[in-house]
Amino acid sequence: MNKDNKNKLEILLKKVAHAYDFEMCNLNIRTNQNPILVEIIIKKTNGDDISLDDCALINKPASEEIEKSNLLNCSYVLEISSQGVSDELTSERDFKTFKGFPVNVELNQKNSKPKFLNGLLYEKAKDHLAINIKGKIKKIPFDEVLRISLCTIKD
Repeated sequence: MNKDNKNKLEILLKKVAHAYDFEMCNLNIRTNQNPILVEIIIKKTNGDDISLDDCALINKPASEEIEKSNLLNCSYVLEISSQGVSDELTSERDFKTFKGFPVNVELNQKNSKPKFLNGLLYEKAKDHLAINIKGKIKKIPFDEVLRISLCTIKD
């Protein structure tokens, strides 16, 4: 499939997703498989989790749009899925869910390279993030935090 046709298909499928209050995050077309695999990755526009029913809901309209477009003139398998779990913590829900988990905190160091701290997520307050680094709680002001992501701790 050429790039122009993929872009056209992506525009059509984004409209379908939007009509059902989803956002299409990615479109993968695996032409190296027989039949071709068309994978649509969606998320809800309100941030809620994607369920199997959500994937089923968009499957038929997406399939119909692909058929009507005539952009794929071969057999294909359509797969609708969610983004899955990101390793970056951004929402309040993420911080509650992963309390006690190992995190990597990238700090904003003015006029120098970014600095990283590893520890266990202890607390997220309004003005700071607290992590447990080998039994000691370190409070980091949010204006110094660039990114917080799940990781594995190495001794």
